[in-house]
Amino acid sequence: MDVAEHEAPAVPRAREDVVEVTADHPVVAGFVDEGAGDAGDAGDLAAAQTALETRMLLRNGEQLLLTVIIPTLLLVLFSAVDIVDTGSGASVDFLAPGVLALAVMSTAFTGQAIATGFERRYGVLKRLGASPLPRWALMTAKTLSVLVTEVLQIALLTAIAFALGWSPEGNPLSVLLLLVLGTAAFSGLGLLMAGTLKAEATLAAANLVFLLLLVGGGVIVPLDKFPDAVQSVLGLLPVSALSEGLRDVLQHGASMPWGQAGILVVWAVLGLGAAARFFRWE
Repeated sequence: MDVAEHEAPAVPRAREDVVEVTADHPVVAGFVDEGAGDAGDAGDLAAAQTALETRMLLRNGEQLLLTVIIPTLLLVLFSAVDIVDTGSGASVDFLAPGVLALAVMSTAFTGQAIATGFERRYGVLKRLGASPLPRWALMTAKTLSVLVTEVLQIALLTAIAFALGWSPEGNPLSVLLLLVLGTAAFSGLGLLMAGTLKAEATLAAANLVFLLLLVGGGVIVPLDKFPDAVQSVLGLLPVSALSEGLRDVLQHGASMPWGQAGILVVWAVLGLGAAARFFRWE
């Protein structure tokens, strides 16, 4: 047997869906080439990883169903057909803020939890943690990827809502602040789930939570349709705080719903803090 065959150990074959090569910073199966890391700084690596994370997310058919198709169908269906009593005014004025909140939850929580959970299962996160890409840069890349996806979601849903006759009010800066706080809250919870549960458990739990909050989070069904005792509990949920906060601004013209913003801040601090403390990379 030729001795040359044993000169180097075999390299495990990588999954094709996590392979990305760039001229300056090759990333292959979750590894960043060490020579490439020496040539650039962490910011360049984070930017390359952000682009990779975004492309992987947008190429995933299941994620597109969750983040784009479902919110769009809900907005069009419930605006066109009088299924749920949304109170006075056009249905789309009530539904659009709730669907925007649902879009944030679907991307920052459900989609990110599932994707990160399976990356952890396949060892991608472990390999990235051992690469020149700092862990903070990886988390930054994931967050930026979520934000890019949310911008595309919100642009599409806003255009559809306008076509359905939506007439938003309020301060755009208040809307932006609520969306950022909601993203932080859901990202923390999604990373916490992905970093502590097995991938299969994360898949089941994330989808179950998505369905439960879709019904009970004030997205489609107004919270005042629930019993008073239940309303008090549901109002403390992050999706309820985000949907009601956006509704206060966009439908009722409020300046800034500080109560809902405060709830989102608490969830963001607790979620991100717990994720930083308990997240396991393998």
